Amino acid sequence: MQRRQFLKSAAAAVAASTGAAPAACSPPVPPGAPFQLAYAPHFGMFRNLAGKDLLDQLRFAADQGFQAWEDNGMRGRDREFQNRFAAEMERLGMTMGVFVAHDDAFGKANFSSGDGKARKKFLDDIRHSVELAQRVRAKWVTVVPGELDARKPLEYQTANVIDTLRAAAEICQPSGMTMVLEPLNPWVNHPNMFLQRIPQAFMICRAVNSPSCKILFDIYHQQITEGNLIGNIDRAWSEIGYFQVGDHPGRKEPTTGEIQYKRIFAHLKEKGFEGIVGMEHGNSKSGKEGELAVIQAYRQCDPPV
Repeated sequence: MQRRQFLKSAAAAVAASTGAAPAACSPPVPPGAPFQLAYAPHFGMFRNLAGKDLLDQLRFAADQGFQAWEDNGMRGRDREFQNRFAAEMERLGMTMGVFVAHDDAFGKANFSSGDGKARKKFLDDIRHSVELAQRVRAKWVTVVPGELDARKPLEYQTANVIDTLRAAAEICQPSGMTMVLEPLNPWVNHPNMFLQRIPQAFMICRAVNSPSCKILFDIYHQQITEGNLIGNIDRAWSEIGYFQVGDHPGRKEPTTGEIQYKRIFAHLKEKGFEGIVGMEHGNSKSGKEGELAVIQAYRQCDPPV
C-alpha cells in the first residue's frame, strides 16, 4: 500500500511538472497511461524514485507507463536474477529490449579483422546469448563488429563482417533472436570503430540477407556522425530492427539538446513502428528531480493518441 501511494505521488509530481495544459485538440494523458511507443529505460535510471532494488525499478517504470526495458549488462548477471527478472517482466506485461551479445564489443578489433580466433569467440558468444535471450524472453541483441584494422583495406574487413554475421544469423534464426548492428559515432564517444554510418550498416544487412541481422539505429550517434535523421530512417527502414535515443550534446533525455524528438517519435508512429525505443542516455539532473524530468520529457515528446 505504501509503495502504491508513493507511485501515485510520483505520477502526480510528473503531471504537475508538465506545466501548461495540453492543446485543446489533444486530450490530457492520465498519469501512468501507456506511452504510444515502447520506450525502454534501464537499471539505475529511476533508482532515487523507485529504490535500489532492481525489480522495484521495473515495477516503478511500468507504473509510469513504460512498456519495455533494456539492460546492456544482462549477460553478466547471475541466472537466479535473470529468472526472477523474466518472471517479473512477464507479470508486468513488459517487453525485453537489447543486451550486448558478445564480449569486447566496444574494444579492440574482433571479427572485423578476419582473425579466426576472434570469429570463433564471437560465434560462441552468440550461441550463449541465444540461450540467455530465451531465458529472459529477449528478441534483440546488440552487436558491434569492433575497431577498424589499419593494416587491412576496408573492403576486406567488410567481407569478414558479412561472412561472420551470416554464420551468426544461422545460429540466431531458429530461436527468433535478431542481432541489431549498432553504428557508433567516431567524433565524441567511439573513435576508430569499423561500423559508423547507417548506409554502411544497411549495405551489410542487405548482404547478410537474414531476418536475424538488422540495424540498431541509435539516433544520438547518428546525429553526430551524419545527421539527416528522418531521411536515413526512411532509406534504411527495411533493415532497422531497433532504435535507441539520447539528445545531443550531452547524451541526456530528449528536450535537453538539439534533436527534435517530438517530430522523430511522431514519424516512427506514422510509419507504424512497433518495436522498442531504448533510452540509452543519462539524466540531465541528479536525484528525484532529474528522474521526474526524464519521465516528463518522454510525456512531452510522445506522439498523441
